[in-house]
Amino acid sequence: MPYEYYVFLEELNDIFRENIRKFKNISIIININNINKSNLNKALSIIKFSQTYKIPFYIINNYQMSIKYNADGVFLSSNNKQLKRPLQLKQSFKIIGLAHNQLEYCKKKEQLCKNIMVSPLFYNTKYSINKILGVNKFNLLTSNWNVKICALGGVNSSNIKKIRMTKARSLAGISFFQKKSPLLRNSKGLL
Repeated sequence: MPYEYYVFLEELNDIFRENIRKFKNISIIININNINKSNLNKALSIIKFSQTYKIPFYIINNYQMSIKYNADGVFLSSNNKQLKRPLQLKQSFKIIGLAHNQLEYCKKKEQLCKNIMVSPLFYNTKYSINKILGVNKFNLLTSNWNVKICALGGVNSSNIKKIRMTKARSLAGISFFQKKSPLLRNSKGLL
């Protein structure tokens, strides 16, 4: 079963364009922090790129924008606790969530997430060393989860093979897709 890949984008540059097109099972998660003209223009360029190359895309925490721009779904961050959702969602609309612990997992299940990203698997600058799950804690945390699991956080060329030791069948990131990595030259053999 091939892995799925998710990349978080706020802005599209040439390296992202080049790396993203190398993957067959990739989706883009569009991060629009403040809805101002500049951010909206950046988001619209990512949406246009996604639609041109038939790459699924999701918008973070915003059902209305996801529907308006015909997104493939919505991504619900771990701090999104809202249970209300629009009634008029297309059949193929997917809800993806992010959880750091069992309590957040339960909330994402209530929000009807079919794919849940678990973070942070590996060390990154966003989290202290004490918050890193590592492979063993990641497996213990997700052992009874009955949804698709996605690994997020600190994925790089030196630890990517460790994802095979987890229940995750997809991975997500930002910096991993930003670099011109030898692994990205042949994305078919990535995992």
